[in-house]
Parts: sequence; structure tokens; C-alpha cells
Amino acid sequence: MNTARKDWNDIKINDSWAIFKIMSEFVEGYERMAKIGPCISLFGSARTKSDNKYYQIGMEIAEKLAKTGYGVITGGGPGVMEAANKGAQKGGGPSVGLNIDLPFEQNHNTFIDREHNLEFDYFFVRKVIFVKYSQGFVILPGGFGTLDELFEALTLIQTKKINKRPIVLVGKDYWGGLLEWIKTTMLEKEQNIHQEDLDQFALVDSADEAIAYIEDFYKSHELSLNF
Repeated sequence: MNTARKDWNDIKINDSWAIFKIMSEFVEGYERMAKIGPCISLFGSARTKSDNKYYQIGMEIAEKLAKTGYGVITGGGPGVMEAANKGAQKGGGPSVGLNIDLPFEQNHNTFIDREHNLEFDYFFVRKVIFVKYSQGFVILPGGFGTLDELFEALTLIQTKKINKRPIVLVGKDYWGGLLEWIKTTMLEKEQNIHQEDLDQFALVDSADEAIAYIEDFYKSHELSLNF
């Protein structure tokens, strides 16, 4: 057997064994998250500083969600994630962090409840846990990862793979240009989405607006697990 063929066979064997690691992450995530109760996920940049207005808004939203009875889930890192976990603890609610090992900027923040601090090796497992155990999504300004999480939620709702959930974009100045492009290019010019797809989310500027949108949504919808 030539070297290339042998190396390829070794890769395939390693891939097979990786399934057990993946399964263990799903099992642990499901068992630990199922005990927490209804939660809202807050997404946003790990690079946001504590004196940034979106850090303050994220903390306020999380505190008010906790006082309303929701747990708060974040990616567990610094920036907006830290702000949300800090707000959740301040509000007396569960403060959950779904951490993942990254080559830069990811260290779990100190405002995650010890019993609610989960570690992941696989992005896709972590994303499933985010979606399955979130009754809504609050999206603050962020980078590629934040956009990935936003469009993951929008796509799953659009394709009816999960029940409709409230999605709140925070920051009209930040998100306005993207939403204008979605409307004028994706919808009107190229017709790659439908008008009703734009009704899947709200754009707000304050914590009170975000909380009101989520509360109004659940006046006419039941809380339930996704998937």
C-alpha cells in the first residue's frame, strides 16, 4: 500500500472514532441544559469593551431577561458575552456559557455560573445546543461569528426546521446598512427571499424595546424546545 493510501485510511479511522467524542458532547450538553429552563441567547462581539454602549445595553437586556424568568445563554467569552452573563447574574437568573477553544480571544468570563459552564470542541455541536435550548435570540453588534449565529437562526426558522422564535437585532446604526441591502438587493432586485422573511426579526435600539418584543411574542406563542 502506498503512503498516500495508508494516510487516507488512517484519516478515515480517526474520523470514525471522532463520532464518539461528538456524541459525548451532545449527551452532556443535552443533559445539563435540559435542567435549566427557558433561556434566551445573546450574541455579540468578543471584542466589545466595557465602556462601549452595546456592552451596557447587553448587560441591561440580560438583567431584565433574568428578572422576567429567563436564563441567559452566551458563547462564554469576553465582550458582549461577558456583559450578558454579568447581567444575568445581577438579575438573579441562570447565567450559561457555551465555551469553545479558539486560537484567539476566547477565554470564559467570570460571570458564568459554575454549574452552567459548558466546554465544546466542535462548533456544530455548540450551535445545536444554542438553538435547541433558546426560546429567542438577541443579536448585538459583532463580527463573522455573530452573523453566522444570526443567519443560522433565520434559516432554521425560514425552512421550518425549528418553531418560530423571537429574533431581536440591537443597534439600528450597526444593522441598518445590512438590512437595507437585504431589502433592496436580496428581496427586491434578486428576489432571493420573500417579504415575510423580513418579518422574522425586530430591529431595536434599547433594552426595553428588546424585552417588550420578546414578551409580546410569547403572549401568543408557547415556550417549547427546538428540533
